[in-house]
Amino acid sequence: MKTILLPADPKAAYLAQKDAIDGCVREVMQSGWYILGPHVKRFEETFATYVGAAGCIGVANGTDAVQFALRACGVGPGDAVATVSHTAVATVSAIDWIGARPVLVDIDPITYTMDPSRLDATLRADMAHKIKAVLVVHLYGLAADLDALRELAARHGAALIEDCAQAHGATYRGARVGTFGLCGTFSFYPTKNLGALGDGGAIVSSDPAILDRIKLLHQYGWRERYISKIAGYNSRLDELQAAILSVKLPQLDAGNGRRRVVAARYASAFANMPLVLPVEPEGRGHVYHQYVVRTAQRDALRHHLSDAGIGTAILYPQPIHLQDGYRERVAIGAGGLAESERAAREILCLPVYPELSEAQVDEIVTAVRGFFAV
Repeated sequence: MKTILLPADPKAAYLAQKDAIDGCVREVMQSGWYILGPHVKRFEETFATYVGAAGCIGVANGTDAVQFALRACGVGPGDAVATVSHTAVATVSAIDWIGARPVLVDIDPITYTMDPSRLDATLRADMAHKIKAVLVVHLYGLAADLDALRELAARHGAALIEDCAQAHGATYRGARVGTFGLCGTFSFYPTKNLGALGDGGAIVSSDPAILDRIKLLHQYGWRERYISKIAGYNSRLDELQAAILSVKLPQLDAGNGRRRVVAARYASAFANMPLVLPVEPEGRGHVYHQYVVRTAQRDALRHHLSDAGIGTAILYPQPIHLQDGYRERVAIGAGGLAESERAAREILCLPVYPELSEAQVDEIVTAVRGFFAV
């Protein structure tokens, strides 16, 4: 039976560091300290340093990270938050969860990130609610146009928050994403560039007041144990996942480098083919969480690759504003969402994780080229 190449392979990431990960798991299990202990503290400190922020708070998952960041920046029920429809549903569900109204702005068709001109028009429009925050998504491993988006948010008095769930280690003008807004949010879902072996998330910030509020929010509002200063929640990064992430973090840049090597191989092999390939605008360091190609023949190409034993993914097959769970709960930004809808019909994610061998990359290249040669 032919081996199937997966579109992402978290087990391969585990096996690449199996001894170190198994060792840290044993250490935590034998310590008897499983919640908010020394491993969480160490990871929070090292991840904040890695990103370039003053502090980091670990939480249970990336969705919690977004909702706590919004709350800490003063967003609440009845407020509006500008974000995109072409993203993981977690981005929008976190806004909805706190009682705020998502206002969905269209994407740039080349980078798949928020189009500054559409955000400008949306902020200028007479919306039903004043937009209190702009939640920027750095999608597929590429930073959004932060200079333009940050200037627009500041001009209109909106907080800028970065959703970096797919952009661990990505850079913008030499600085890592997560440090340009009031805070940056991360997911450590197992398939991420920095992935745990379960759920996990974090918020980074250099604003002491924001960090303090998030610290209260993520554990019942406690400053003193059992005494709630504010109404809080239970969302904690556990010791096991923090220990695993501490083992994997020193290898993140090397893994991102390998992703870039694979991406460069694809770019060279597919340069003269009827595919729209990823871009890396000047000043933006892409970490290729996904390698996204675009073609009107997407579904046929996907079936061809599947027949060749190569798994692919579609991130994301339906924009959030068209999904039954959210179509009545969101507002549409100025100019509509035609680019988001078009992208959903045409994009395809090829395997691009660090553990791919050269032979496997060659196999993928041959299969893609073979489709267009028919």
